Amino acid sequence: MKLSTKVAYNAIVQIISKIIAIILGLVAIGFIFRYLGTNGFGEYTTIITFLSFFSIVADLGLTLVTVQLISHPGVDQNKILGNLLGLRIVSAILFLGLACLAVLFFPYSSSVKEGVAIISFSFFFIALNQIFVGLFQKNLRLDKVSIAEIASRIVLVIGVIYVVKLDYGLRGILFATVISSFVSFILHFYFSRRFALIGLRFDFAYWKKIIIRSWPLAVTIVLNLIYLKTDILFLSLIQRPTSIGMIAEVGLYGAAYKVIDVVIIFPFMFAGIILPILTSLWARGDKDSFNTILQKSIDVLMIIAIPLVIGTQFVSRGVMLLIAGNDFVESGPILRFLIVAAGMIFVGNMFAHAIIAIDRQKSAIKIYLFTAVSSLIGYLIFIPHFSYFGAAGVTIYSETVITLGSIYLVYKFTKFFPNFIIIFKSFFASLFMVFGIYILKFLDYFYLPLVLVVSVAIYFLFLFLFKGISKNDINILLNK
Repeated sequence: MKLSTKVAYNAIVQIISKIIAIILGLVAIGFIFRYLGTNGFGEYTTIITFLSFFSIVADLGLTLVTVQLISHPGVDQNKILGNLLGLRIVSAILFLGLACLAVLFFPYSSSVKEGVAIISFSFFFIALNQIFVGLFQKNLRLDKVSIAEIASRIVLVIGVIYVVKLDYGLRGILFATVISSFVSFILHFYFSRRFALIGLRFDFAYWKKIIIRSWPLAVTIVLNLIYLKTDILFLSLIQRPTSIGMIAEVGLYGAAYKVIDVVIIFPFMFAGIILPILTSLWARGDKDSFNTILQKSIDVLMIIAIPLVIGTQFVSRGVMLLIAGNDFVESGPILRFLIVAAGMIFVGNMFAHAIIAIDRQKSAIKIYLFTAVSSLIGYLIFIPHFSYFGAAGVTIYSETVITLGSIYLVYKFTKFFPNFIIIFKSFFASLFMVFGIYILKFLDYFYLPLVLVVSVAIYFLFLFLFKGISKNDINILLNK
């Protein structure tokens, strides 16, 4: 199978499976939204965010290093993966255990503290999964990841419905999440046996080599965590005037953020497919192919990001009403802010992966450090005065800085500078899409699923007319 066919197959399978997984996830989260309400979901969001800090630190950069290490020709794949898995288990137990201890010293309710202990098991299984995902990325067989994800989402939906029906509360929701993560882990492990025999290895000398290679990534991930997740943490801790309560505000902000978490699945998934290809091309010295694939990848992400950002400005309240119910309609304005940050993630994430492909992670540390420190200052200044809008504004700032910094670093080390002509074509196609939304409003047919289908059709029609995509692009994708 040719490389373009493999990429197309993985992309198509991932897109289809992600659509299914997203629908299942939205069904589950829809039940959770309506069952827990703003206060309950605020506690749920606080639990997940608090544990995310420790889980991401526990990653140690191993998720991205996995692909990098096993993509070089002639390596002992079983040895690498066995040691990565052993190191990952140790780091996960250490940091997740520390989270369960640390939460006791925070001014949270007993349900939040108990929730952190419960959901830590879910984060443990997710941590192990990432090693297997790296293997599937390298072999361009992310269909296996898709099967595991869909199966776990089905388990989650069934579990959440069962919890809601029997009224088991927040604790029941968290246990259902743990079970779904366990199912995902079992399937990832089972599918991996076809590509490698991964057994636990504790070669501490080799662990040292892995850590020496991964520490720049670990540092950038921690700094990324600071500017990306402290908004919710600060919202749950910083005292400010509020009519609905701090935890309820966390619930509203967390609801909008949950939609963003769904949206940014695609750029991370897509970049994960492209990373081993870019790594291999750069290692072979094929700079022309490297530049071509990177440019095409950026074009794909821009084509999706621009209409997403523009269209959300007009349908945000409807999206939150459909997904979360009446209690979360006020999350709509927050979503308008956060979707701009998501748009920056689409572009910046591809450049960040390119930096990993050329093994220049250390050079990114200064950019992430500056962003983390300035964002922390921003949160401390703006959250007390503007609450979740202040947090969202600083999030936009931080993602913009990271994107610009990543573009600069890629240019510095590869002399590649992207052609952004697709921005203009996509923007003008999006204007016609917005016009279609307004027509639907005017005719009083403003039904969200209809809006989404029609607006997407209008957008791609005009993008084709403006030559943002061509028949040749479609033929290349299909490998004709």
